[in-house]
Amino acid sequence: MSKTLLSLGHGFSAQALADRLVPQGWRVIGTTRKPEKFAQLKAQGVEPLLWPCDLERPLSEATHLLTSAGPDAEGDPILRQAYAAIAKVAPKLEWVGYLSTTGVYGDHDGGWVDETSPTEPATVRGQRRVKSEKEWLNIPELPVHVFRLAGIYGPGRGPFAKLRKGVAQRVIKKNQIFSRTHVEDIAQVLEASINAPNPGRIYNVCDDDPQPPEVVLEYAAHLLGMEPPPAVPFEDADMSPMARSFYSDSKRVRNDRIKDELGVALKYPDFKSALHAMLEEETK
Repeated sequence: MSKTLLSLGHGFSAQALADRLVPQGWRVIGTTRKPEKFAQLKAQGVEPLLWPCDLERPLSEATHLLTSAGPDAEGDPILRQAYAAIAKVAPKLEWVGYLSTTGVYGDHDGGWVDETSPTEPATVRGQRRVKSEKEWLNIPELPVHVFRLAGIYGPGRGPFAKLRKGVAQRVIKKNQIFSRTHVEDIAQVLEASINAPNPGRIYNVCDDDPQPPEVVLEYAAHLLGMEPPPAVPFEDADMSPMARSFYSDSKRVRNDRIKDELGVALKYPDFKSALHAMLEEETK
């Protein structure tokens, strides 16, 4: 039987999943707000839809649904426009994935969290995510799986690009620890869940090696043969409000569930292996 994935808010992570599914014969429909992306999506094997749009037809054709759109001040943009249409087809969908963030756990002063940890974010962004997760999980008969993603990086997105552009900052904040995930590992976790659905389940998606941000930047600079940027105290760093908000949370995220339940073997279990691979790929 043919499979159709409807990807709402088709971006970096969703395309990595599409790159795995399209060669297997899947049909992938992806929404975007940017008409200039249509040609690129088509070249990647994705049927583009300009958002906002009526989702009745694509939902009626979808067997699987992935939503990557983040909530705004008014709530989840997908549910705001298409709750009724999604609820209508809920019983026939085989799998639904909601891409969330590990930011829902809030600050743990560098301590460990897992999927059973309380969700008590201090940031408005994190609070919106918690609310959105619950809204998706509470849609009757919808087979929702929540994926809490750590900091995402991959080709064209990560410390190399910032170092080369001269915009990287080596921000120093005491006891600041982040977890990260390579986009290809996100894609393989999503595919593993599609192949072994467990509606209502929540999964952390991250590598095995939480590290302070300056450690990753210093290693990336070393691989490029560059001097790392000067150290800047967090209080003095020139950062957007969004970037600064990331530093309000410090934690290490456990990923046992994706391994034990989904059988995932991370392609990039630590940032060093990922950065080496990204650099090698650039030189091919």
